[in-house]
Amino acid sequence: MSTTAGTLSKDSAGKSDFKPALWTPGDWNAFFGFGTNILVNMLVLTGLLRFVLKMPDNIVFGRILPAMGLMMCLSTMYYAWLAYKLAQKTGRSDVCALPSGISVPHMFIVTFVIMLPISITTGDPIKGWEAGLVWVFFQSFILMIGGFIAPWIRKVTPRAALLGTLAGVSIAFIAMRPALEMFMTPVIGLTCFAIIMLSWFGGYKYPKGIPAGLVAIGVGMVIAWGSNLFGVGIGGVSVAGVKAAFTNFGFSVPIPAFDHVFSGFQFLGIILVTAIPYGIYDLVEAMDNVESAEAAGDEYPTTRVLTADGVVSLIGCLMGNPFINAVYIGHPGWKAMGGRIGYSAATGLMVIVLSWFGVISLMLAVIPVVAISPILLYIGMLICAQAFETTPREHAPAIALALTPHLAAWATVLLSGALGAAGMNFGAIHSPEFIAKMGQNGVLFHGLEVMGGGSILVGLVLGAIAVFVIERKFINASAFALAGAVLTYFGFMHGEAIGIGGGLGVTPGVALAYALVAAGLFAADKFGATSLSSVPQSEPPLAVPAE
Repeated sequence: MSTTAGTLSKDSAGKSDFKPALWTPGDWNAFFGFGTNILVNMLVLTGLLRFVLKMPDNIVFGRILPAMGLMMCLSTMYYAWLAYKLAQKTGRSDVCALPSGISVPHMFIVTFVIMLPISITTGDPIKGWEAGLVWVFFQSFILMIGGFIAPWIRKVTPRAALLGTLAGVSIAFIAMRPALEMFMTPVIGLTCFAIIMLSWFGGYKYPKGIPAGLVAIGVGMVIAWGSNLFGVGIGGVSVAGVKAAFTNFGFSVPIPAFDHVFSGFQFLGIILVTAIPYGIYDLVEAMDNVESAEAAGDEYPTTRVLTADGVVSLIGCLMGNPFINAVYIGHPGWKAMGGRIGYSAATGLMVIVLSWFGVISLMLAVIPVVAISPILLYIGMLICAQAFETTPREHAPAIALALTPHLAAWATVLLSGALGAAGMNFGAIHSPEFIAKMGQNGVLFHGLEVMGGGSILVGLVLGAIAVFVIERKFINASAFALAGAVLTYFGFMHGEAIGIGGGLGVTPGVALAYALVAAGLFAADKFGATSLSSVPQSEPPLAVPAE
């Protein structure tokens, strides 16, 4: 007994004295991979502000980007510190920091649902900016409050449901657009993808240990700029574009934007309709990503992660940034590349340089975006694979089910964008006559909207129901179906807006269906359904017929 106690004491002391490395060779790979991911998002965001919202450059480069840079630097530095403390506590040298940055889905939501309509209605893009600030203001508090209930949600929700809905996000909204961009410019896209695949999946080492992400970007730039010499112009880069980018050079630090935040409260009614459900979306997504990190071996405290996201988002908002911070999908991917602690902190410093010195405009002109797309495709592939690899084999159907709402949401976004580009307004697209005409041509647009509404919550609920049915835990499945009925009734799932509709719920038919499922599962448990304990332990709960 004394020997064991002495050994435990020695091990504990060793862990407390452990000094984790702040930088490892693998951090270069993760830095160039994650850094380019962040760069792509910043480039897209800058394009939305300048070309969609028509925001003045002095606001974009002088107010919004500096505030966003401050927020992301605080976030990445905090998660590097959290990883350092976890490595020190566990005595492990393989701990990887959580990736974080601007929430990509919400970047488009706040632009097209909040800022653009208000900018058009008022004729003033500054008013749209102010509305976006209030949107983030409310979402920040939802994250901070939700951080205290998220651990309980993680405890009662099956991993297959959490990772399955995350896999849906990664395939539909992380991987698909980059994949399409690659095939639009295949000479660069497929070549760079092969470079990424060869290293990150095949284990090939490039000369001098040069990171695969950097090699891919370098080759993409060579092809793009080289094609200009022959007048082909692959990749959309040009000398004229680079010259124009230098006009945005300068040094801008974030300054308080309290007056703009309070001015935006005049649009509160419009903002709350989306701020509340998307705040819950952020809550669930962050929770999923923490679960993903734990599946990869790094267990982070959910409450601290969510409250940190809320706090840094609030700081960014008060300094003028209308985009919320989020823990990113992709921790297992950066860890597999060799990322540990340093890549996160280095990314924070990179963001400061890009956003405070006006470098983003130059990067947008020099690097063909399609050269970066394969990195995002790789991350989407890896996250989807993780959902199947880190859960029991018999839960695979539940993961597949959790994927489907995101495919519906993705298809809805594409169709809405295409019809909008054709000049159709919201009312025309949603008229019964037009929806019926689409149905006659095989496009079930209404079904896509209903199934894809609140997709991350829908995927989680459907995935959990499926897992518990597979395990024959029908009471648990009934509870999640009942939760689905309540969430649907108030418009958090399968609906277009928060509320109760005409008193029967936003989508009453779907809410009723979930309630009937809950009742049926409850009855199955109470009236003689086979329990899991009666299934022979030598067989999986789900038997696949032999060929």
